[in-house]
Amino acid sequence: CFAVGPKLFQYVIKVIVQAMQLLYAMLKMDQPSYIILQNPPGLPSIAVAWVACLFWRSKLIIDWHNYGYTIMSLSHGKNHPLVQIAKWYEKLFGRLSDYNLCVTNAMKEDLWVNCNIKAITLYDKPASYFKETPLELQHQLYMKLAKDYEPFKPRTESVSSNAEMSAFTERDQKSGHVIKTKGRPALLISSTSWTEDEDFSVLLKALEGYERCISEGVKLPSLVCVITGKGPLKDYYNGLISKLHFKHIQICTPWLEAEDYPLLLGSADLGVCLHKSSSGLDLPMKVVDMFGCCLPVCAIYFECLHELVKHNENGLIFRDSNELAEQLKMLFLGFPTLEGKLHNFRKNLRASKQLRWDESWDQTVLPLLKQNE
Repeated sequence: CFAVGPKLFQYVIKVIVQAMQLLYAMLKMDQPSYIILQNPPGLPSIAVAWVACLFWRSKLIIDWHNYGYTIMSLSHGKNHPLVQIAKWYEKLFGRLSDYNLCVTNAMKEDLWVNCNIKAITLYDKPASYFKETPLELQHQLYMKLAKDYEPFKPRTESVSSNAEMSAFTERDQKSGHVIKTKGRPALLISSTSWTEDEDFSVLLKALEGYERCISEGVKLPSLVCVITGKGPLKDYYNGLISKLHFKHIQICTPWLEAEDYPLLLGSADLGVCLHKSSSGLDLPMKVVDMFGCCLPVCAIYFECLHELVKHNENGLIFRDSNELAEQLKMLFLGFPTLEGKLHNFRKNLRASKQLRWDESWDQTVLPLLKQNE
């Protein structure tokens, strides 16, 4: 208890200082009709926004993406005093909002049952720049990445002296025509903030199983596995990756420029998501973006994932590394000639004609605001 005391005191002082700074900054703004606040982070911003709304007589809208206290519990444990205070705070100040949006129907129900908060489900949607990448742009991206990352460099010499090659594409420099190389590796992509809610050892173990199958003679393509993002556990996982000695799988963990990330998603063959919601009530934005690029996904199971990933329709849901290894083998068997399920998933994603974020907002939120004007 003594160990908690000083830290708790420091945290309270930090929150008070942040609250005063935030309130000062907000009250200097022109008077708004609405303040929209994404939670988390909500401490101290929900309380500060509520006070600012009282001052301005504005309406407060909270956009619930998760609960802050469940994220805190990952590192502190559910019963830590900070977590309990954060839980009480979120429930209390959440009820003081005028309107509430949330990202899943499961969260909508939880907000009502446990917090007495009425919310409208506004699913996350991809921005318009998440789309399939044309082959010419794919080649440009691969050539750019090949300067820094070995897996993107060509595996073989081109038969034509006029060809410019990457590991995946070949461009005739006379005609400018781009083709995908024969016998190219499959491109697997995952993105992460390298935090406790994503266990990347699940993917690494699955890749070990995939490598073993190739060694046993199963006709599977080589893999290039790209894991993007940065965060606190990146060095830890890079240490694990460096100990793996694959012959048929290359792993790289680049930090991509913002404009290159959607291009890479739109060029990949399969996405993998290891996000496990801390509350079990939010959906991984990375999968939303992958679906915007018509990229099929293998995603790790949690309670409300079915609201986004439809098993055997736009991707597959797995529960452990063995199941993921089996899915990778099944999806890549005969690649790239036989694309079977991968091709069907991509066709289904193209046919689904998903709403984009601005369209979803216009359909769901604008009517709510207009009826209450």
